[in-house]
Amino acid sequence: MTDHQTAQIEWRDGTIPVSTRFDDPYFSLASGLEETRHVFLAGNDLPARLCDGFHVAELGFGTGLNMLALALIWNGPGVVRFTSFEAFPMDSADIATALNAFPEARAIADPFLMAWGTGARQFRLGQIEVDVKIGDARDTLRAWDGWADAWFLDGFSPAKNPELWGEDIMTDVGRHTAPNGTFATYTAAGHVRQKLTDAGFTVSRVPGHGRKRHMSIGVKS
Repeated sequence: MTDHQTAQIEWRDGTIPVSTRFDDPYFSLASGLEETRHVFLAGNDLPARLCDGFHVAELGFGTGLNMLALALIWNGPGVVRFTSFEAFPMDSADIATALNAFPEARAIADPFLMAWGTGARQFRLGQIEVDVKIGDARDTLRAWDGWADAWFLDGFSPAKNPELWGEDIMTDVGRHTAPNGTFATYTAAGHVRQKLTDAGFTVSRVPGHGRKRHMSIGVKS
């Protein structure tokens, strides 16, 4: 693998990072943390399912907000694993600025930010063991030897980042999901739901967060 590019961002209202590569904000303009809780935590029936050894995987690490939301609901006993796939990592200073919008998440973020600033992509955050795979997920996910009990599918919009929602990646998501494992995503795009159905999930469209009418969840058949 060659050296990977870092995220290219601009700031909206001084607080919301927007990817200039994908012309899409990193989190909800209204309430990113609440959206994370609605879509990714509740959508995967967390924290009810969490236990020692439970494995969450994610497409699109971004600011680490989903990881922090997970850490806020899991204090053990035992360790939950979190593996995320990210092609264009943000630098730690930009992440810290972005997280200032969410004091609850920012309050527990220092160990993450310190590790991230040193270049570490494997670190511990409370009772969460984190491994962020840097590179094109079409390559890194295929090469991964792990199994996820729950997926956070949080890439940029399928309309703006179609590569991360392609048939091959969705097939690999299914392949790397444990029996009865789940996914949740903010998008309800029909082509994404179909690809996840083809990948072995029973897919449902359910109410989204805020102004987003629908989102998608699924269980591995």
